[in-house]
Amino acid sequence: MNSKTGCAAALVLLCLFSAPGEVRAQAMDAPKVEVGVQFSSLSMSENRSSTEPGVGGRVTYNLTDNVALEAQFDFFPYNRRFRGFRNGGRIAQGLFGVKAGKRFEKFGIFGKVRPGLTSFSAGREELILLSPEPNLVIDFKPHRETHFATDVGAVLEFYPTRRIVTRFDAGDTIIRYGDTTGTFFTGTGTTGQFPIPGDVKHNFQFSAGVGFRF
Repeated sequence: MNSKTGCAAALVLLCLFSAPGEVRAQAMDAPKVEVGVQFSSLSMSENRSSTEPGVGGRVTYNLTDNVALEAQFDFFPYNRRFRGFRNGGRIAQGLFGVKAGKRFEKFGIFGKVRPGLTSFSAGREELILLSPEPNLVIDFKPHRETHFATDVGAVLEFYPTRRIVTRFDAGDTIIRYGDTTGTFFTGTGTTGQFPIPGDVKHNFQFSAGVGFRF
C-alpha cells in the first residue's frame, strides 16, 4: 500500500468514526425555543387548607444546553372570597427568570430562579355600609392587590423525542406582601380602618406539563 492509498484509507476511517459522534452531539443539542402548557397547584401558607389548582403556559429560550431564559403565566380560577385580608379571589401569576442545570440525552435536572408578580382579584375586601341600623345591611367590595413574588426551586425534564419535553417543577413561591388596610364595622353605624403591615410568605408550588421544542 503506497502512501497515497494509506492516507486515503485513513481519511475514510476518520470520517466513518467521527460521523456518528457528530450525529450524537447534534442530537443532544437542545432546540432553542420551547412552548408548553402546564397544570399548577399553589398552596397558600396563610391558609393551610387552601391549595389552589390552576393552568398556564410557558415559553423557554435555551441559551445553551444548560442555561435558559423562560417566562411563565399561571391562572388559578377559583374565586375564594374572604380567604384572608390580602390573598382572596382569583390568582394570576407571571414569572420571568433563568433555569440552569445539566441536560442529558433523555432527561435534564435544573434549578430555577424567576422573579415576577402574583395578583389577587380580591386581595383587599372593603366593607361597605349600605343601610344603617336598625335594618343593618353591609356588603364587601373586592379590590385587586398585586405583589412581587419570586419562584425558587427545581425542575425535572424528560425528552421522549427531540421535539417533545415533559416537565415537573417544585418550588417555593415567595410572595412579598405590601402594606395595606382593612375595614371593620364599629357597630354604631360607621366603618373604620386598620393597618395590615407588609410581610413575606413562602408557598409551595408544583407544576406538571408538556412542551414542544422548535
